[in-house]
Amino acid sequence: MPSNPFARLRAPAQPLTRRWLARLALAACAACAAPAFAQPLDGGPLRIVVGYPPGGATDRVARIVGDKLATKLGVPVLVENKPGAGGRLAAQQAKATPAGQNVLMLANPAVMVVAPLVFKDNGYDAERDFVPVSHVNDYEFGLAVSTAVPVKELSHLLAWMRANPNQANVGVPATGSLPHFFALMLGDKAKVRTEVIGYKGSAPAITDLIGGQLPMAVDTFDVLVPQHEAGKLRVLAVSGSKRSAFAPDVPTFKEAGLDLAALGWNTFFAPATMPAEKAARLAAAIHEVMQDPDTQRKFTDTRMQPVVATQAQTAAMLKAYRAQWAPVVQKSGYQP
Repeated sequence: MPSNPFARLRAPAQPLTRRWLARLALAACAACAAPAFAQPLDGGPLRIVVGYPPGGATDRVARIVGDKLATKLGVPVLVENKPGAGGRLAAQQAKATPAGQNVLMLANPAVMVVAPLVFKDNGYDAERDFVPVSHVNDYEFGLAVSTAVPVKELSHLLAWMRANPNQANVGVPATGSLPHFFALMLGDKAKVRTEVIGYKGSAPAITDLIGGQLPMAVDTFDVLVPQHEAGKLRVLAVSGSKRSAFAPDVPTFKEAGLDLAALGWNTFFAPATMPAEKAARLAAAIHEVMQDPDTQRKFTDTRMQPVVATQAQTAAMLKAYRAQWAPVVQKSGYQP
């Protein structure tokens, strides 16, 4: 018989204490591993300004990322659509944001690269008034022909254009858009004179292409793919450095025999009034959001190509992009 009659009653206390110590240790480790973003963002809700109406590609990107950021930053994230002047009104609004407010602008090259080169007074300086935060997706351009045009390969189309210069009209969704300048770049590389026809949006251009009133068109690839799959038009080449996963049957321009590649993008920018440490925190949060498999799935489900980039990588991309496109825009002599 044990010398201590209470030994049996006390025996279970030791394992119980160990269990609780283990739980406390796990809790401490979890606290150490918690992300730096657990502290809510100072300054209240985050507004994401988009220069286009709801429902478009840029708007969809803003909402996918914004939904994830709300959890990450601990504050509401609101998407504000400010359409008008090709996105320039949104840039003017974002530029004027007071330093204490949380505002990002999601913009594409038309606003941050092309407009500063062709408009005398934008109401903003793309390089001075904004800080690049995070590059979040890319998009390619495609060259499509009407099924009424008797060609199935890019080399055949170029031969047809040289033989029929008066019919070599290329439709684009808007004058001054990236597809417009890509069409000019295409003609320059191919040594073929092209007449660019600007439309008021993709829909009327695609309608004329399918109807045979327009022999060919350049637009963003995501717009062309559904009609290509339906057999209503034929995409001859895509502008990426490799074939698109959304249409692997379509060759790149380089594969089709023309040394040409270009992309568009959507990138978050902060107004220069935002403190650098806050812009860096937002950049890190978006970088983490873009690594999330669910975010990437939402992009690919809508045929958009997600990009994971740091703030430094975003700045480097923007610098290289301006170097590629500025000569094309300036050489075109385009005036709004």
